[in-house]
Amino acid sequence: MSHELFFSYHDEEWGVPVHDDRLLFEMLNLEGAQAGLSWLTILKKRENYRAAFDNFDARKIAKYDAAKKESLLQNEGIVRNRLKVNAVVENAKAVLEVQREFGSFDRYIWQFVDGEPLRASDRQHAVAVSERMSKDLKKRGFRFVGATICYAFMQAVGMVNDHTADCFRAAMLAQ
Repeated sequence: MSHELFFSYHDEEWGVPVHDDRLLFEMLNLEGAQAGLSWLTILKKRENYRAAFDNFDARKIAKYDAAKKESLLQNEGIVRNRLKVNAVVENAKAVLEVQREFGSFDRYIWQFVDGEPLRASDRQHAVAVSERMSKDLKKRGFRFVGATICYAFMQAVGMVNDHTADCFRAAMLAQ
């Protein structure tokens, strides 16, 4: 894991609490895209994903038709997997419903941790939360949101602080 993208992602983003609906939506979809692949693959394609998926604007993505989805499957800058491309579109529709119901995706997603990041020391609780989150997301029509993906998402957006105790980011994010 000595790639520069890993360093900058870890040092600047990973584990920092996110409360922006667009970025939360982006990260949920990128974590789903990563299923079966390396995170480095997704980090390398991240800007391509933003360009291909209208900067993860859920309103625009929810309107994608079959022709748009087919064109995405020809885009070498993203993971060209039909299920994963379709999942982003379905997730866009689902996130719009969540926003209508809860006022924001942020309010909905952070309810699973009562609005506060969980600590790495309570991993068993964090895993249980990811399982509950996964079940609820699936019930609402989200795709590629299994418990493992949800846990990685929780780590990425700061819902759980899984930096090791000796990591300089652990103390910074614990404040």
